[in-house]
Amino acid sequence: MSYQFRWDVIPNNLDFILSGLSQTLFICAWTLVLSVLGGLAIAMMDTSRHRALRWLGLGFGEIIRNTPILVQILWVYYVLPMAFNISIDALPAAIIALSVYSSAFMAEAYRAGLQGVPAGQAEAARVLGFNRWHTFSRIVLPQAVRLTLPAIAANFVQLIKYSSLASVISVSEITRRGMELSASAFRPLEIFTFIAVMYFCICWPLAMAIRIWERRLSRQ
Repeated sequence: MSYQFRWDVIPNNLDFILSGLSQTLFICAWTLVLSVLGGLAIAMMDTSRHRALRWLGLGFGEIIRNTPILVQILWVYYVLPMAFNISIDALPAAIIALSVYSSAFMAEAYRAGLQGVPAGQAEAARVLGFNRWHTFSRIVLPQAVRLTLPAIAANFVQLIKYSSLASVISVSEITRRGMELSASAFRPLEIFTFIAVMYFCICWPLAMAIRIWERRLSRQ
């Protein structure tokens, strides 16, 4: 018996599916903000003069980057409340786990940006009387951020795709909505094809824009 594609499945359930898209974008927005700040903090630890901070930043980054994001989401949602006797809802747990995971990769981008700033810039600032903090915040960091922006944008594309993993802890993002609808309508072909197309329509233009941006920066 052949499986026929039913075009009416998506229009009849579009509002339900799109309610998950707003949750997906909410997760991505918060995760981007937190990971940008967290990545900068880890990068500053990685490049610190203090050995303890440097080892802490490097160790944290290695642990996070070398363990699966799915395991980290499950750990935050199930293990963290047990270990610290606290209550964490599914949505905050997903945001925390995704932010921590993304921060570790953002830190690598920041570190590359910091190392890409010519050493003479900092030396010239100190000659002009800038202290260490002003040299970093006013001279080095703005140039490093400019070099890092394409990597941050690329990481945001990854975040959009990784947000689908929040469905495993019942966060009502778009993939979870698709799973729920598929279980009731028994039309996985139409539902998950539409969801895949939605992810593509969001991620592909962003990826193309990042490539154009990187080419323009390389010419400057």
